Amino acid sequence: MKARTLRRHFRESFKSLARNGWMTFASVSAVTVTLLLVGVFFVIMMNLNKVATNIEQDVEIRVHIDLAANDQDKEILKQQIDQVPGIKSMVYSPKEKELDRLIKSFGEEGETLQLFEQENPLNDVFVVKTKNPTDTMKVAKQIEQMDYTAKVEYGQGSVEKLFSFIKVSRNVGLILIVGLLFTAMFLISNTIKITIMSRRREIEIMRLVGATNSFIRWPFFLEGLWLGILGSILPIAAVSAAYYQVYDLIREKVNNPFIQLIEFNPFVYQLSAVLIIMGAAIGVWGSLMSVRKFLKV
Repeated sequence: MKARTLRRHFRESFKSLARNGWMTFASVSAVTVTLLLVGVFFVIMMNLNKVATNIEQDVEIRVHIDLAANDQDKEILKQQIDQVPGIKSMVYSPKEKELDRLIKSFGEEGETLQLFEQENPLNDVFVVKTKNPTDTMKVAKQIEQMDYTAKVEYGQGSVEKLFSFIKVSRNVGLILIVGLLFTAMFLISNTIKITIMSRRREIEIMRLVGATNSFIRWPFFLEGLWLGILGSILPIAAVSAAYYQVYDLIREKVNNPFIQLIEFNPFVYQLSAVLIIMGAAIGVWGSLMSVRKFLKV
């Protein structure tokens, strides 16, 4: 395509936006409302996913070593655990450290447990984490059958329910996002379709003077692009401002390692890029589909 022709298409697309002011406003409003919903829901789902990931990564297997096991037996058990597929890390925690941890967990009431420091009844422990948190149950069952293993703890019962809940939540969130995107595409394409339908005569005249299909499509392609980009500006500003306030509030008020939001930077810039690309793609798609299906170009 010649540069002069391309400049003409750009010029005509801008003129068309100004000439059809109310229809442009309607299209941009449709893009704005739908992308605002998509943006808000996307932020919520991404942060819920982060919280779920933090919880998953905290799941660990505590392998209590038999009290009768000597150092050589412990080394044998360590090597056996190392050979289990899917192991991410393993840390040895002696019974003295386990007692300190138990005392701290009870707070002031734990002071009475200091009486056991001379004759510590606890087991030495291997703290094991898996590469994939969902493999925790399978790995725990394998370790449980090994020699010199007194007991294996991983939150049996609760962990299975937790992973099941997280899986369902992620699947539901994905379905809702996809559904919302299709709804957005439907609403925006219908609005753009009305805009193009009102200009049927303009397209018929262009065809009568010998304009090719691609020559006619290009201004509408660019117009849909501008509508999508313009419609994404307000959602980006609104979602970014709201997320900054919520992020700042959560960071100051909530002191919980699990409830941590995604860092404001670069998440907001990534979200902005996603919304711009999404708006532009939906605008272009709506314009081209409307021209092809309803104006018989």
